[in-house]
Amino acid sequence: MGTLKKYDVLVIGGGHAGCEAALASARMGLSTCLFTMNLDTIAQMSCNPAIGGLAKGHLVREIDALGGEMAKVTDRAGIQFRMLNKSKGPAVWSLRAQADRVLYRLAMRSVIEDQENLDIKQATIEEILAGGGNIKGVRTSLGAVYEALCVIVTTGTFLKGLMHVGQESFEAGRAGEFPSVGLSGSLAGLGLRLGRLKTGTPPRLDARTIDFSKTDPQQGDDPPVPFSYSTTTIENPQLPCFITYTNSETHRIIRENIGLSAMYSGKIKGIGPRYCPSIEDKVVRFFDRDRHQVFLEPEGLRTKEYYANGISTSLPFEVQVDLVRTIPGLEQAEIMRPAYAIEYDFVFPTQLRHSLETKATGGLFLAGQINGTSGYEEAAAQGLMAGINAALKIKGRGPLVLGRHEAYIGVLIDDLVTKGTNEPYRMFTSRAEYRLLLRHDNADMRLMEKGREIGLLGGEAYCRFVEKREKVGAEMRRLRSSRLKPEAINGALRDLGTSPVSEDISLEQLLKRPEVSYALIRGHAPSVAELGQEIEQQVEIQVKYEGYIARQVEMAERLKKLEGKQIPEDIDYRALPGISKEILSKLEEIRPANIGQAGRIQGMTPAALSLIMVAVGKRKKTS
Repeated sequence: MGTLKKYDVLVIGGGHAGCEAALASARMGLSTCLFTMNLDTIAQMSCNPAIGGLAKGHLVREIDALGGEMAKVTDRAGIQFRMLNKSKGPAVWSLRAQADRVLYRLAMRSVIEDQENLDIKQATIEEILAGGGNIKGVRTSLGAVYEALCVIVTTGTFLKGLMHVGQESFEAGRAGEFPSVGLSGSLAGLGLRLGRLKTGTPPRLDARTIDFSKTDPQQGDDPPVPFSYSTTTIENPQLPCFITYTNSETHRIIRENIGLSAMYSGKIKGIGPRYCPSIEDKVVRFFDRDRHQVFLEPEGLRTKEYYANGISTSLPFEVQVDLVRTIPGLEQAEIMRPAYAIEYDFVFPTQLRHSLETKATGGLFLAGQINGTSGYEEAAAQGLMAGINAALKIKGRGPLVLGRHEAYIGVLIDDLVTKGTNEPYRMFTSRAEYRLLLRHDNADMRLMEKGREIGLLGGEAYCRFVEKREKVGAEMRRLRSSRLKPEAINGALRDLGTSPVSEDISLEQLLKRPEVSYALIRGHAPSVAELGQEIEQQVEIQVKYEGYIARQVEMAERLKKLEGKQIPEDIDYRALPGISKEILSKLEEIRPANIGQAGRIQGMTPAALSLIMVAVGKRKKTS
């Protein structure tokens, strides 16, 4: 069968990474086709029905600020919103939303189907076609060929997916869906090195058989805070989640049957997620804990299905029933869908550039779990960047690479391509050196200009951002220049338990006090302009943390200088005297783009880095 159609960009996989990649490419004006094995499961939330959480919420805000879609769809499908870590500093505040699983999928599909320049096709891609070191297109399982300038692979857990329940194993990409078998061999044929990872899900329970009176309800925020900067109100009814706990009887059942777990019987070869372990792992690794939390999450507004977050397992079905029924509130619970573990192929991400293009084949981009990550948010962030950079490549422009000081997306991608991973990678705030710069609240300030420059963000969203930025700037200037007399403010200061002032004080100095919030400023020296809570919060954070922010900005500037010292791609590391075999091996695999990246390679020593800098300096002098 000959070529059916030519596109600029082809996207393989209709999950969270694939959706963002396809939308970004199409919105940047390129003819794009999204291939999925099942049109009915586009943007399927195959694991928990939630978006965001610690650090993950930052990623979603950044996706939105750049012009991506995940935040908007979450707001359309959200049934509970909570800002986490509010008792701590703003650097670690993170938004999390429960979503109606069906509403999310349908909302994303409607966006994709309405997008200009974007076709959707149900097909299984068996082979990636390349020649002369560059992408040519793809071939489907039916022999159809589609040509393209760039191909983005976002296959999730489908590459040679193998599902495990106890000692039973099934070939599957996820429950009820076929795996992708041929594509792994095609990627390996292009020179990519593949590994094996594992993840899993807990059982889904019938709400009609749960005694919620024995659990602790957890309500969302009222009013809910949206994810997207363009969302004004959340329309859906809001539902509570419920908390219960395992106990010694639960743990006894697990220990007695541990040999039947696919994870512990040796059936699973892939490495599982360290930070989201199965209940077997928790019981074995944390043997001194007498209980573990189980978070019961509603799957949607029109279903009785609940997701039992916290008891992922690969134990046999009958053991799953027994252990579930030892948990308070779940004594009569019926399992609607059993828990399972799944292992799948992934590509070691050190084989990628920061643009997410493979070093081996020009025009081939990888995004999502194929790069060793876990989670919808990490996948969507990579998909967005792969779509952007594929489009920029075709347009003859340089890639968009976000620095570690600019975005959690930058941290995510730099960690993958510089340090690599041999276990499912999950984003945490602790991975970012510049947390105070990369706050949840200022993603628009950091990234919307970049979204506009590449052509993804414009119109009303950008105009609102410009207005907000101007109001924040004007209010910061007003706080510095406006002053209050002691008699006007001392009474309020005494009421707050903070020391009075003996002379005039600027509003900025007043707001720097830990006890003083913006409400006091509003009450005693209000702005003429209508600011709103979002702008007031932004101003208050900038004022209170000004010194800390300035120090991190200074650190970021030093990093930028190192990032600016480029390393030639063809540098011969073997010619450098005194480089250890371990560091040499990593340098040749990763081929760092600059001195900053080289310094972040695991095991890199100051001496080795100095040798590289000397070699780069000599190359510049002779060139």
